Amino acid sequence: MLDKLEAINQRFEEVSQLLIQPDVASDMKKFKALNKEYKDLDKIVTEYKKYKNILSNIDNAKQVIATEKDEDFREMAKEELDELLPQRDAMEETLKELLIPKDPNDSKDIIMEIRAGAGGDEASIFAGDLFRMYSRFAEKHGWKMELMDATEGTSGGYKEIIVGVSGEDVYGKLKFESGVHRVQRVPATETQGRIHTSVASVVVLPEAEEFDVEIDMNDVRKDLFCSSGPGGQSVNTTYSAVRLTHIPTGIVAQCQDQKSQLKNFDKALAVLRSRIYEVELAKKNEAEGAQRKSMVGGGDRSDKIRTYNYPQGRVTDHRIGYTVYNLPAVMDGGIDDFVEELRIAENAERLKEGATAE
Repeated sequence: MLDKLEAINQRFEEVSQLLIQPDVASDMKKFKALNKEYKDLDKIVTEYKKYKNILSNIDNAKQVIATEKDEDFREMAKEELDELLPQRDAMEETLKELLIPKDPNDSKDIIMEIRAGAGGDEASIFAGDLFRMYSRFAEKHGWKMELMDATEGTSGGYKEIIVGVSGEDVYGKLKFESGVHRVQRVPATETQGRIHTSVASVVVLPEAEEFDVEIDMNDVRKDLFCSSGPGGQSVNTTYSAVRLTHIPTGIVAQCQDQKSQLKNFDKALAVLRSRIYEVELAKKNEAEGAQRKSMVGGGDRSDKIRTYNYPQGRVTDHRIGYTVYNLPAVMDGGIDDFVEELRIAENAERLKEGATAE
């Protein structure tokens, strides 16, 4: 492990030097890639330096115990060693986790799509509840959420809502939210007090940057239409809503949130680019044999991943068998436990894969 860490330290020094070179600063694509690598390596190198310091202190303490004649000094060194050894073990576990190969998309922003499924009006209301849950979670992490497109439900909530979320490690934290979310509760419209089951699907796409996917605009058909929904005077009178169709793949994206046609076009293009990127990524992973249907990620989008049971106040993640009984806190954005448990499960799988490969 030390050899690996030393090699990372050397690469960190190289990248630090490269970032101040004029030719790199003038090449935005190269600069962005190196800057991302610098941030990723910095986390490991910081911990590595702490680890080296602990190892040095352990050696010094052992040296004192072995050579010092004064009993008091030797006793102090033994006490220091008793403190240092657990620190070393904990630091080794931290470093092992940091050395697990990361998903290169983890640091990307995302486009999140939430759609009501089976369950009529109640499914739309639940889709709205999920949107609020993710909004609160984003708020707690200091992320920025921006509406791309939305179709409201007839009794509240959303039939479909698409948002962009930007911040630090957004995809890394929210990628496991993709799948079918199921709610069990008595709907507000239910007079007999019966529990209904409704579902909403969530799709989390890493937001593709321009250099991730090259789109030939000659392959894109642009349709303009009148916005529907809230928006005042300009709604249903100006053709500001934009629908883009990528002809080779048939992938469609639209945006009608802004009054400006130009802003709607930019947002729709961002969604289109990310959808195409996801398709290309899936093809690439399949070709490399990396698209494993794992316990955590890589499963089918139609897989039921989580149940929200209101009468029991229970939320269960079916992929890892993890259950909590604090549903109100979860619906208020408290999904940190799920995010962390799913991350741990993914890391365990990656470690297992690494051990098999070695």
